[in-house]
Amino acid sequence: MRELPRKLTVDELAELFEGRTRFVERLARVDDPLSHARALARELSEGEQKEVLDAHPAIGAKTASARSASEQGTDDDPTVLAELAELNRAYEEKFGFRFVVFVNRRPRRKIVPILRERLQRTREEELETGVDELVQIAIGRWRSS
Repeated sequence: MRELPRKLTVDELAELFEGRTRFVERLARVDDPLSHARALARELSEGEQKEVLDAHPAIGAKTASARSASEQGTDDDPTVLAELAELNRAYEEKFGFRFVVFVNRRPRRKIVPILRERLQRTREEELETGVDELVQIAIGRWRSS
């Protein structure tokens, strides 16, 4: 397992966080960015939090990056994919931003109940949880690469 780096470039962080956002640019300016990512994420405006969440591909999306697709496992059951698509749509409609969860190679069918449960929460809870999950994903990616 790799230690967290003292410095990362914008491009390295953009790969870990699925896009070059204002958050990623801010992280690139600090020492030990992944260790400070949670604290910095909590300081983001709601618009910046939405921006960083929306940069991440939806669970089960056909347009996911190679890295995201490999992390989401190989569960291609059409029923599961259809349910995920519907739940993702409902989530984005309710909260106004993308559902993000640290999949950590769990099959997509295991994400369905998590998504259902998170649909019952408040927007504030989901912004906080989604950004925290995004940081977990980035740290997991760094450690496994």
